[in-house]
Amino acid sequence: MAFLPSPDGAKKSLSAAQAKALLATVRPRDTAGKARRRVAAELIADLERVYQRSKQADKELKELVASTGTTLMDLHGIGPSGAARLLVEVGDVTRFPDRGHFASWNGTAPIDASSGDQVRHRLSRAGNRQINRVLHIMATVQLRNPTEGRAYFDRKKASGKTSMEAMRALKRRLSDVVYRQLINDVTATAATGSGGHRERQQTPA
Repeated sequence: MAFLPSPDGAKKSLSAAQAKALLATVRPRDTAGKARRRVAAELIADLERVYQRSKQADKELKELVASTGTTLMDLHGIGPSGAARLLVEVGDVTRFPDRGHFASWNGTAPIDASSGDQVRHRLSRAGNRQINRVLHIMATVQLRNPTEGRAYFDRKKASGKTSMEAMRALKRRLSDVVYRQLINDVTATAATGSGGHRERQQTPA
């Protein structure tokens, strides 16, 4: 994103393309204004080059992840970088006896903080923070769209959970989804020698 002062109340946070279009409408007459416009044009050109390099890197990463045979990118909210991070950090998923161990490892298994008749859980600060971040992004993406993850979150809120508690519950549920997908990939690879592709999933079932 480019951050440029703009006339007529235009927003300051712009994409490189938006900034370029806006700059094309500016025609300063004084020397200082012309100098500022030239500097802004150079900055925008730099941003466009960075964007193109980033776009190419994302394409290459997506191809590399796909070549592993994983179906992680079929999950709603998991992109190439998230899938790559999962593959690198998790390694052999069969080292986790079950989904509960996987959740404890990635820090999505809540810690009991109940008091008397009030049942509460608090966030675990332990676990792999990089994978926890991947799951947080996955949850955030699902909440922005009409997914089963969004429906699950809303059901938790309707049952009396706070937004923070509902988010923790959703991340724990998504941890199970990712674990199952990784296990399915291992099973598919063992059976066929390659991981097949599946339909994109939205559901933290």
